[in-house]
Amino acid sequence: MTSAGLLGSDRPLAEAYDLALVDLDGVAYRGHLPIEHAAPSLVDARKRGLRLVFVTNNASREPEDVAGQLTELEIPTSAGEVMTAAQACAALLRTRLEPGARVLVVGGKGLQTAVSAAGFEIVTSADDRPDAVAQGFAPDLAWADLAEAAYAVSGGAWHVASNRDLSLPTARGYAPGNGALVGAVVAATGIEPASAGKPSPTMYRLVVEREGGQRPLVVGDRLDTDLAGARSGDYPGLHVLTGVSSARDDVLAEPGLRPHFVGADLRSLLEPHPLPVAGSDGWWECAGRAARVVDGRLELDRQGPEGIDVVRAACAAAWASADAGTPVAAESVPELSA
Repeated sequence: MTSAGLLGSDRPLAEAYDLALVDLDGVAYRGHLPIEHAAPSLVDARKRGLRLVFVTNNASREPEDVAGQLTELEIPTSAGEVMTAAQACAALLRTRLEPGARVLVVGGKGLQTAVSAAGFEIVTSADDRPDAVAQGFAPDLAWADLAEAAYAVSGGAWHVASNRDLSLPTARGYAPGNGALVGAVVAATGIEPASAGKPSPTMYRLVVEREGGQRPLVVGDRLDTDLAGARSGDYPGLHVLTGVSSARDDVLAEPGLRPHFVGADLRSLLEPHPLPVAGSDGWWECAGRAARVVDGRLELDRQGPEGIDVVRAACAAAWASADAGTPVAAESVPELSA
């Protein structure tokens, strides 16, 4: 993508693109609960010819388990339509290590299965002189596991993280994620690991190569992982407002985190996306709604209720101002409803 701004599409995205790389939590479901409109929208998108692969930073679950959960939520999915960070981690290991190399796995069953399937010998101690440490999240990891990883990395093992998400959502709120645990090993060793998960575009590239997608589209709810990965991998990205990042976050986003499309939910796959255009007096207009920036402060038209086209116009106005050297004052940007 050459544009740092929004893109437009005269056709529904499900018809304009041939492969969707869809995040899970916050997009297809929320925890173990369905997200309104997600299942029928994804089913309809498939009928229109859009292939789906679900791409997740979760490295502890098996692809079969993920596919089973999606199928139970009326999104029929096979294990082959899932790419986990564990699979991406194993694929990244293969770029430097030959089959049979020894890998210390610090993580859950999903990571152990992926590393073993890639042809590596799994070891359990730094004393086994592993060639690499593969680290992914598991809720039962303990100090001893992190210490073993640190000993191995300090001894020369290549450190590869499945992802570096600092937090993860739970039913009780946000808890430390794999990135926080990886940070403990980094603090002990001073060595930064390679990372297979988002925002690295590694998983996206693996899926596109595997599926042969000619016009891939990333779909996610987090700017700092899903959409940052889309930008860094040069893939168009759709931000749906059903998860972590908000419409206000979109307006204030730095260039490397900006989505190419914004939608209220997954129904936006089935809709055209009008492109905001610059109008008179600094206004940016989108489908009859408008926004502008005056002296570093965002102004919105007040011609009716808020909606997704107000969000798009606000993004266009704020981004154009920021790129011209005048960032928008955060306090001038309200919470926006789509």
